[in-house]
Amino acid sequence: MNKLFVPLALGLLGFCSCQKDTSTSTPVSGSKPALVVGFSQIGGENDWRNAETGSIRSEAEKRGVDLRFSDGQSKQENQIKALRNFVAQKVDAIVLAPVVETGWEPVLKEVKQAKIPVILVDRGIDVTDDSLYATLIASDFVEEGRRAGSWLAKKLDGKGDIVELQGTTGSAPAIDRKKGFDEEIAKSPGIKIIKSQSGDFKRANGKEVMEAFLKAEGKNIRAVYSHNDEMALGAIQAIEEAGYKPGADIVLVSIDGMKAAFQAIADGKLNCTVECNPLLGPAAFDAIDALRAGKAVPKKTIVQDGLFDSSNAKEALPSRKY
Repeated sequence: MNKLFVPLALGLLGFCSCQKDTSTSTPVSGSKPALVVGFSQIGGENDWRNAETGSIRSEAEKRGVDLRFSDGQSKQENQIKALRNFVAQKVDAIVLAPVVETGWEPVLKEVKQAKIPVILVDRGIDVTDDSLYATLIASDFVEEGRRAGSWLAKKLDGKGDIVELQGTTGSAPAIDRKKGFDEEIAKSPGIKIIKSQSGDFKRANGKEVMEAFLKAEGKNIRAVYSHNDEMALGAIQAIEEAGYKPGADIVLVSIDGMKAAFQAIADGKLNCTVECNPLLGPAAFDAIDALRAGKAVPKKTIVQDGLFDSSNAKEALPSRKY
């Protein structure tokens, strides 16, 4: 066999080993890429998640990285399968956005045994051995909850019944955003959460849960705290269909800082959104480069985020990237 054909054949064999239903590869120029990185994404359930995927993909392209992408379709078992697939492909590094906090230790031990560094993005995990991942690059979800709670307490003058749209059960942002929010509103005894239920970070679910809240509590609801913008936008639809004015009759505060949320604030339907920046591609690949160069990286890098309401959202809307 021609010796020049061997690497190409092996490369094609490695490509074909990808999961056909969820994985894609970003091709780069040249037959031997300098770096091969696997990226296990939760899914494409909303604009925020797609913005994060776009950031990882565009940064990989800029740096000439061969990116192996797998869409987990919001299922941990799909992500675990993807990680094992990346190990079989002998990738140089793995970027993981974990759908939930627990259940990762067995597969990450396999990854560690293969000497492949894992970069966590936007969500943390709960493991007994933190050497199973190299670093976490994410926002401070607890602080996001605190900021949302603080803003809402001031808006309500410290009193009122509110309902809560929680994120995916067991996920780091849902757990932490609730914790931070609860800590902050505990300072205002006049504020009470009368209903709280998961909407799984999805707009349709947020609308459905909000419809149930309105049927049960109706005019008692003074405000809505949503763990992300998507559910808040769904809640706005439910509120309007029920004959109330979102942003006026019912105050809404959410988290993520999506462009659609900025527009809702400009339209007077959403009152506040706490930013959670999804553009983590540059930081993720900087960490990979540092690790490959033998340099130390921080165990956790906190992304700096802002808060937007009627005082500043409209001005920031034209330049919003996601």
